[in-house]
This record gives sequence, structure tokens and C-alpha cells, in this order.
Amino acid sequence: MDHSPVRITAEETLSDNWYLLKKYSFDLRRRDGSWQNQTREVYDRGNGATILLYNCEQRTVLLIRQFRMPTFVNDYHGYLIEAAAGLLDNASPEERIRLEAEEETGYRVVQVEKVFAAFMSPGSVTERIHFFMGEYQPGDRVGSGGGLEEEGEDIEVLELGFEQAFAMVQSGEIVDGKTIMLLQHLELRLLKERW
Repeated sequence: MDHSPVRITAEETLSDNWYLLKKYSFDLRRRDGSWQNQTREVYDRGNGATILLYNCEQRTVLLIRQFRMPTFVNDYHGYLIEAAAGLLDNASPEERIRLEAEEETGYRVVQVEKVFAAFMSPGSVTERIHFFMGEYQPGDRVGSGGGLEEEGEDIEVLELGFEQAFAMVQSGEIVDGKTIMLLQHLELRLLKERW
């Protein structure tokens, strides 16, 4: 006997250009036990990881600024201030985030702490993001960062004070969800340490 609340009845690939966009038809068992046919488009770009690099002594964070086309076509200037991040591409979240942090910020971080994982846009995107925190020191800088030109990356590295970064969330200068979540995690951690 099938106890699954979902029966997929049809699957169609709409695009396999950059990532994979599929259209699913399915029956969903409602809470009252009845079945309802639904259709959804699902974008599969793989899973990712992100990290907030911070320095407690200096009270600073390392963030990046880069162009994001989807924000540009949604009435925004397109340049987002974000925590370093990347797709897993068959690596473990810990391995990938160390590589992405170095590639994007120029800092080699050995010790990373996983704080949680979350679906950022579960209504249409399959991606689950693994969230990390990592302390950095000035001596951890091994390169200039900036990302990979062959991947279309042109990343500016920003070192901001804690209070400045927190204020930029309030002012709307930082609007990236994963970055806001990590900054709020840091802010809560700092508050907890003061208690």
C-alpha cells in the first residue's frame, strides 16, 4: 500500500540550458484524504553552501559584491552584497565552502562551523543551502579573491564592521536572504555572549 502523499503523473523537461527546469504533473493527497491534481515548474540547480567570514578582534565581516541578473530584471540595480557562496558540484558542503571562500574572498579558512541548512525558495527551486560561519585573520589572506573570470564572476571583496553590516540589512543595502540570515545569526551569537 502506497502511503506517499504525492504521485507524479507526468514529467517534462522545459530547459536544460544552464540548469534543469522541469514541469511536473502530480496528484497530491490533501489533509481530508482526497487527491488533487496539480502542476508545478521546478528549477534544479543543485545544492549550495554559503559562509560568513568574521573576525572577532577587529569586529569585521568579509562580504562580496557581484552582479545578479535576476535581481536586475526585478527592478533592482543588480549588484548584491552577499556572503561567499557556491554550488556543491559533487563536493561535500565543508570542502566546497572552503574553496568558494578562497576563490571569492582570497582568504583560506581552515576551520568552518556548520550552523544550519535551509531551502531558500522552496516554491520553485530544489536548492538546499548549507550555512557556515568561519573566523578569519589578516594572515589567512592568500590571494586577491574576485572569483573566476571564466565563470563570469567579477567579485568585489568588502570588509565591513559588524555594526555597519547589521545597519546595512536595516537600511536595505543588504537584501540577499542567505547573507541576512548569517548576519542575524552572528548578531544573535554576539547578544548571547553579552548575557
